[in-house]
Amino acid sequence: MKPFEYERAADAAGAIATLTREAPRAMYLGGGTNLVDLMKLGVAAPELLIDVSHLPHDRIEPLADGGLRIGAAVSNSALAADRTVRARYPMLAQALLAGASGQLRNLATVGGNLLQRTRCSYFTDVSKPCNKREPGSGCPARDGDHRNLAILGHSEACVATHPSDMAVALVAIGSLVHVEGPGGARTIPLPGLHRLPGAAPQRDTVLEPGDLITAVELPPLPLAARSRYRKVRDRASYAFAVTSIAAALELDDDGTVRDSRIAFGGLSHVPWRALAAEEELRGLPATEASFARAADAELAHAQPLRDNGFKVPLARNLLVRTLAELAAEQGARA
Repeated sequence: MKPFEYERAADAAGAIATLTREAPRAMYLGGGTNLVDLMKLGVAAPELLIDVSHLPHDRIEPLADGGLRIGAAVSNSALAADRTVRARYPMLAQALLAGASGQLRNLATVGGNLLQRTRCSYFTDVSKPCNKREPGSGCPARDGDHRNLAILGHSEACVATHPSDMAVALVAIGSLVHVEGPGGARTIPLPGLHRLPGAAPQRDTVLEPGDLITAVELPPLPLAARSRYRKVRDRASYAFAVTSIAAALELDDDGTVRDSRIAFGGLSHVPWRALAAEEELRGLPATEASFARAADAELAHAQPLRDNGFKVPLARNLLVRTLAELAAEQGARA
């Protein structure tokens, strides 16, 4: 690891001013569970780390409209254990618990989790070309090892996937990300924070230099209380998703689908909100045939590569099974 300077931010304004002045040699440091690994690998080499983990963004607070405001410095462990989150947004708590080991969850922060970099092996190996790490150098994953990479929204320049489990649930919920930056404060909806690769895969998000995530806001969403996160991975212990789903379902009294929220992980450069599937489901009977029809509508534009075509039926089956279980639970309570 290359030598670097360290500075603990006293407030958000000071952190933003310092990073804006020192960019591109400076980076924010939260829990460090992703950044420090990238520094050890030589992928990231900041000369100055600005520690924002001690700023007063470590609270989970109820909002007047019934939603929740989650500070960016809240640890993944604290968020997963919060009683309100577990009761009203269970897919978020489940996603956090599926995302990492206990030791990592104790350090990892909400803001940092949203900004994780891809775990594509070509990105993390500095001896190989990678458009995300070195724009214009190429994407060897397209013809190389891409079994666990994207089938939706990828480009000629990049087929990497976003690794966060938490972000998939936040996208399904329709959360808001609060950001402060050199131009002032603004709010970014999810989806909307993360970018598809296009011709500029080095940009993971729409954030500008100096922008600092301060909080995530969960809207009041009654159907989120009837939700689930399911993750398919190569081993039962800590591993990134081959495919995952965050889903919530609301049925009318006659058993038809009133509303749903669905997002996939492990399929794209971004946490993928399944808007086509949600639209297809509305008004249909809550049956496996309907759920399969919705999955087909969402996956119709998938473009699998040589070795990851198995993700299409895997994602289809994952959606059908998860929604069927949610529907059965609601039927049992009726």
